[in-house]
Amino acid sequence: MQRQAAVAGQFYPGMREQLRTVLDGLVPRVAEKRRVLGIIAPHAGYIYSGAIAGTVYGQIAMPSSVLIMGPNHHGAGAAAALYPEGEWLTPLGAIAIDSRLTALLQRHVPFVEPDSSAHRFEHSLEVQVPFIQHVRSDAAMAALCLGHGDFSAVREIGRGIAAAVREYGEDVLIVASSDMTHYETADSARRKDELALARVLAFDPEGLLKVCHSEHITMCGVIPAAVMLVACRELGATRAEVAAYGNSGAITGDTNQVVGYAAVSVW
Repeated sequence: MQRQAAVAGQFYPGMREQLRTVLDGLVPRVAEKRRVLGIIAPHAGYIYSGAIAGTVYGQIAMPSSVLIMGPNHHGAGAAAALYPEGEWLTPLGAIAIDSRLTALLQRHVPFVEPDSSAHRFEHSLEVQVPFIQHVRSDAAMAALCLGHGDFSAVREIGRGIAAAVREYGEDVLIVASSDMTHYETADSARRKDELALARVLAFDPEGLLKVCHSEHITMCGVIPAAVMLVACRELGATRAEVAAYGNSGAITGDTNQVVGYAAVSVW
């Protein structure tokens, strides 16, 4: 099964050489890479959030297998949809679905269902893939598209992912794809996003869900981010760091209606 690129030419360049050139400019060359368990990276068009995402991708040592988790913007398919098999295509070529990791996720993670339909048009996972290919051309991936859920479900999914990674027996990077506050002033977005990021840095996934609810923080990937925190904590992570933060107003010049973007590494 091949998953065709749905947003190439929209969210990021649709031509191979142009995409390579853009990624060269977005991903800094860092001499000493950090081995991490998870990251949060934004998923807007590269012109808006690519430099934020590129910062964290440039800082980390990329393992040969990656689990990408993103929110389900379209509501299609299963609530916890695991892409079943095959490969994903981008202008940089194909990236294989890691069949062994995918099988372990299906075995260990509650609520997960094999389902390609949720992924067909979902951009939140796709925009991460060229970054991964750019940093490590031989990487393979698993892809999990998540809908809404309460903390009990988040905790079970995160623990299940940790169990799958342990049995996998090799390093797996867990990518949580998320933008931050949507369509508020730059000052309001930063204030709200700092509240959410404080919970991330404190390894408090339940608090992250609570503060996004109580403060009306429109962090679209809050569920993937909370799941990533649970899984990484189960795997021994104790530290987190904001690699970069910004908003769309830096590009558009409009600071009255911005989308916030953050990149975080967890180890």
